[in-house]
Amino acid sequence: MNDFSDIESKLRKLRPVQPSADLMTRLERALAEETATATAGVLPHERRFHFNWLSLGLGLTAATALVLFAFLRLEGPVQKRSSLAAITPAPAFSTNSNAQFVPAGLTQVVYRTRDEGLHFPNNSGQPMRRVRSHSRETLRWRNPTTGASLRISYPSEEVSLVPVTGQ
Repeated sequence: MNDFSDIESKLRKLRPVQPSADLMTRLERALAEETATATAGVLPHERRFHFNWLSLGLGLTAATALVLFAFLRLEGPVQKRSSLAAITPAPAFSTNSNAQFVPAGLTQVVYRTRDEGLHFPNNSGQPMRRVRSHSRETLRWRNPTTGASLRISYPSEEVSLVPVTGQ
């Protein structure tokens, strides 16, 4: 049934030939010479710290670019505010008065908002959410003739009741 059975039986009978004594002595000599010179290559190499100057340069360049970008972005809105104040029309005033101030701007900054939870004001059936906001308002005036300016800041607090829906 198997066509290769006679080839397989012949292959099973094959045995390797014994190497000659001359080959064995040459191998032993070559191995002895190799082991004498190769021991230096077997020892582990000392690990050294290699500093990558390219990555340091790229990192510093990226950090500088980010700082400059942030500086320019923060510088931009200040110029917008001053241009908006310059656009505000000044009211008519007499040229004899040097002490007259003209409104130049108003800034309101909310720096804290706190949710105080649900309340039922005046015993009403509908709940209201009470929100408390703390802010600082800054009023600016300018005297166009002398260039003098006046700035007043004061804190304010606002409590608002917001109806709750969807319950």
